[in-house]
Amino acid sequence: MMLSSSIMLPSLLAAAEGVARGDTTVKLVWGVMLFAIAGFLMAFVGLSIGRLLRPTLPHREKAEVYECGEPAIGESWVQFDLRFYVAALVFIIFDVEIALFWPWAVVFGGGTAPGSAEALRQIKTVALYDMLFFFGVVVVGFLYLWRYGYLDWVRAASGQHGDVDLEPVGEHGRLGKA
Repeated sequence: MMLSSSIMLPSLLAAAEGVARGDTTVKLVWGVMLFAIAGFLMAFVGLSIGRLLRPTLPHREKAEVYECGEPAIGESWVQFDLRFYVAALVFIIFDVEIALFWPWAVVFGGGTAPGSAEALRQIKTVALYDMLFFFGVVVVGFLYLWRYGYLDWVRAASGQHGDVDLEPVGEHGRLGKA
């Protein structure tokens, strides 16, 4: 720690000279550093005082698992189906896509200022290709999910679409025919 402070001291003194000269960048850096240090110290001091002053009374009931005020029944580890996560991620991806498409569509459909029609046409062409590339990447991901059945809420146990027989079977064969 001593080595780092001896290295930092000359740089801090040089920075202090910059402040004396009126260098606003150094003032800004000093302000941010002081703000960060003050925030860290307030949190650290508050947590330290709380740790020293609070009573420590261990109890068996305090160590038990707490689930919404009800006593825990069985194992608390539950493995959720991954399809919930896939549905949430697909929603977020398309939600962000719409959020990015909206401003582009508004600007792309806007009018032209006098004398800048050629420049605006070139910008619109580049913007169109950029957005088509972005949309293509999202569509490829969507087609991958669709092709491999990640968007099917109820999937076959083996993971293959052809393994499931959905036709009803009567007592004399398919569809009750003899």
